[in-house]
Amino acid sequence: MIFLRHHLHEGLKIEHLTVKDPQVLWSNLKERYDHQKTVTLPKARYDWLHLRLQDFKSVSEYNAAMFRITTQLKLCGEKITDVEMIEKTYSTFHANNVVLQKQYREKGFKKYFELISCLLVAEKNNELLMKNHESRPTGSIPFPEENVTSHNGNEKYHTSNSGRGYGRGRGRGYGYGRGRGGSFKNSYSHQKWDNKDGNKQEKDKNENVTNACNRC
Repeated sequence: MIFLRHHLHEGLKIEHLTVKDPQVLWSNLKERYDHQKTVTLPKARYDWLHLRLQDFKSVSEYNAAMFRITTQLKLCGEKITDVEMIEKTYSTFHANNVVLQKQYREKGFKKYFELISCLLVAEKNNELLMKNHESRPTGSIPFPEENVTSHNGNEKYHTSNSGRGYGRGRGRGYGYGRGRGGSFKNSYSHQKWDNKDGNKQEKDKNENVTNACNRC
């Protein structure tokens, strides 16, 4: 009696709280719920008749519906064998998968779980292939390679800048030491001094001309 009450719903426990005989409790529950067979069986038969693999988006959804329907039929006294479940799966393949259906038939599965396991593995492999295809179209070059090329080009440019052409040492480039940079500055300063000397000579010449005119 304790075992029966442990598995009862809380509402049923309260309703049959005064019942002490297990046989009486079982009879009361049978009278109350025995009619469920007449309600569940027609619906389960209808679902089994119209069960098709092609109506489901995935194999796992079809498998869940298969076990739900077959369990209801078994509870109502109708047993569904593995052969019937396998044949139901084969006969409800999509029309575009006729060749695939023949290939599975040729494998000669005897148990339903063997067939459904192969279908689940094939479905997962197809999903991975589609994801790999959609991630990068066929023939396209992945973007990371282009970024690496430009990055390497920048490194090469900086490396050439640090060489003898642009260094601060005694190279031949535009350095700050004794290279062309220093000679350029020196030539500019010499030119500046030369201009001053030229201006001074021209000024002296003008003064001599003025003095000559005054003497005249």
